[in-house]
Amino acid sequence: MLSFPTALKIYLAVEPVDMRNQYNGLWALAEQKLQENPRSGAVFVFTNKDRNRLKLLYWDGTGVWVFAKRLEKGRLTWPVGSDRTKLTLAPEALTMLIAGIDLKQGSLKAWYER
Repeated sequence: MLSFPTALKIYLAVEPVDMRNQYNGLWALAEQKLQENPRSGAVFVFTNKDRNRLKLLYWDGTGVWVFAKRLEKGRLTWPVGSDRTKLTLAPEALTMLIAGIDLKQGSLKAWYER
């Protein structure tokens, strides 16, 4: 399980992206589509159209990290931002999103229960 410091900024891309994007492609999306500087130390969160894959982009000061997750079943519940481009999340919300908790209902999705 990943944990995130409370001071960490997290930007979630509302629109799905092509999961073939790696370091450079996700970097360009953070700059151009989300209008944020990837070197700011924030985490950028992306998903695919089916909402069963997740990628996080993070600059740690010395290099770029890309974290990826593929769900074996089910889909992520993806929040919608007011500007339809990006949404700022609290670190706790990202942890819940990754853990399979429906942010709208505040409960685990049935497929994720252990």
